[in-house]
Amino acid sequence: MRAVCQRVSQARVVVDGSVVGAIGAGICVLLGVGREDDGPAAGRLAAKLARLRIFPDDAGRFDRSLLDVGGGALVVSQFTLFADTTKGNRPSFSDAAPPERAEPLYERLCDELRGLGVPVETGVFGARMQVELVNDGPVTIVLDQ
Repeated sequence: MRAVCQRVSQARVVVDGSVVGAIGAGICVLLGVGREDDGPAAGRLAAKLARLRIFPDDAGRFDRSLLDVGGGALVVSQFTLFADTTKGNRPSFSDAAPPERAEPLYERLCDELRGLGVPVETGVFGARMQVELVNDGPVTIVLDQ
């Protein structure tokens, strides 16, 4: 699994002109599921996201996690994170899991986050979405699990 995690002051996902998920302060997670990923990987990544210390403490250092600050997570599926451009200019997505395998793992990661006490909003798996966010910092971290 590959996640691009952005610390945000707000974020939302729009599908067909309607907001389907929105959060205030927290993290926006663009999530790609690879062919070799499994349920335990989703659990490990959820735990990492919930405990990733990217929020400032009173001294301004990265020392607080999503759980510490009570922030939410907006999780958006994005198979293009597994793009391979080593051969030519057209990306290949052969390393991305097919939708019937990726969607349950995407849902599992969201459920694992909820189980840890993180409020979770999502996009619509497989839909064409517009993601709007205000990156706070900016802080962007890439996680591979």
